[in-house]
Formats: sequence, C-alpha cells, structure tokens
Amino acid sequence: MRIANSWTDYKVISTGDGEKLEKWGRITLLRPDPQVIWHAKKNLLSFPNIDAHYLRESSGGGRWKYLNSIPEEWIISWKNLKFIIKPMGFKHTGLFPEQVVNWEIMEDLIKNANREIKVLNLFAYTGGASVACANAGAKVTHVDASKGMVERARQNAKLNNITTIRYIVDDCKKFIEREIRRGSFYDAIIMDPPSYGRGPSGEMWKLEDNLADFVELASKVLSDKPLFVLINSYTTGLQPTVISNILKSYFGLDNVEADEIGLPTNDGLVLPCGASGFKFWN
Repeated sequence: MRIANSWTDYKVISTGDGEKLEKWGRITLLRPDPQVIWHAKKNLLSFPNIDAHYLRESSGGGRWKYLNSIPEEWIISWKNLKFIIKPMGFKHTGLFPEQVVNWEIMEDLIKNANREIKVLNLFAYTGGASVACANAGAKVTHVDASKGMVERARQNAKLNNITTIRYIVDDCKKFIEREIRRGSFYDAIIMDPPSYGRGPSGEMWKLEDNLADFVELASKVLSDKPLFVLINSYTTGLQPTVISNILKSYFGLDNVEADEIGLPTNDGLVLPCGASGFKFWN
C-alpha cells in the first residue's frame, strides 16, 4: 500500500463505526466512509471541536449538520499548491487527499521528461491532478461531465496562477471519440471513472462492465512517445490486480504497478482509499 503521508494541512484523527474524523486546515469534519467496518476506540462524536457532521438519511443521501459556524469554503495547502475545500452534497469536500501519492509520481515524471508533455485528465472532478500536472509543466486537458466540478477546477487553477489547463465539459467517452476523429494525441492519460453513472443519452455506466472497453478506447489517443497512464478506482472490492491486468492488456506487460492507496490516522491505523495503477514508459 502507498500511504499519503506528505500532508501538513490535512489529517485523519480517528476512524470507526463507518465514519472518519478529519481535520482540513482548522476545520474538523466527521464523514461516513464505507471502508470503515471496524469499531471506534471511542465515540467519534465525543472528540472536541467537531465543526460539521454528515448524516446519512434512511431514504438515501444525507445532509451536513453544522455544530459550529464555519466558512462556506476555505483553502488548504499541499506543498506549494492550494485547493478550495467546501462541504458539498453526498459528503464530498472537493478534494481526495490520498491522491497526493499519485500527484508526486506524476510531477516527477513530467519534470524529468525534458520535453513538453500533454496530459488528458478524464473524469477529472475538481482538478487536483490537473493542477499538480500543470504545476510540473504539463499542458493539461481536463474533462468532466459536471459543469459545476469543472468550474471548481478552474477556481483551483486560478488559485495557483495556472493557465495551461484546457477545460472541457463533456461525457468522457464522447470526447475521446471526437479526439480520435480529430487525430489528437496525449503523452499521458489519467482516469478516475465512477463506480456507477449515466451517460448523456441515458447510457448506464458500471465500472466492472465498462472499464476495459473504455481503456481500450482511450489507448487510441495515446501518443507514439507516451509517458504514463494512471487508472484510479474507488469501487469497493475491486483489487489492484484487476487494474494491473487491464493496463497490461492494453499497454503491455512491462512497467505496470498497481497498489492500494491510503491515509495514515492518528490512532495508528491506515484508512484504505481505493486502488491506483500506473503504466510507465521509459
């Protein structure tokens, strides 16, 4: 497992009974986490200074219960980068802090490539990976079907004075198909596909059924001098070996690495946060 231990503005205080207690800068949030099936050492609500608690609703979804007055949004830092944090629907905050283990690898690869690198970031959310890659010197195309998430990605880039990201609000599959017709190519591809989703014409997306075909399609926009491909998955139960096998099937058997990624906690446990797999080229 690769553990994201390079944060100073973020930490997991404790976990248990389906929840995680986190500190985002000066703000403390208590949120559900489906991976946390162990019991807490003590009731997480008994910790002092919790600012907000996301409560699940029996009918589905949930809501934030604010225990203290906090800003609508605030900024945290990772190394020299800054990101906007905002409690949003379905327990999200606008950032996945465990992903810094991948940002570090991609930054090093881009900086050491000694050439211009074009990165395609698919299902790109609020742009953490886009900002990290652009900060390392890449030209990034950021694609997500949610207009609101793309707008937040723009804000994160602006916060870091980054102007080398192209933003596309579109279905990722449709975008790749057009790029194939246009003859557009990229040196690196990042994808963070959802477990479930629905396309623009009502098409159903299920990761286990559609990921292999999507990766095969994306492989057609990879340049003849590629640098890396990264696949992330938060689908519970999907093993790193599955990601490894998909990468090997479409990009070759050599230089493929796939691992669980996770976050350290103050109570000595590691919080699992999905799986990531890289294919590297020399």
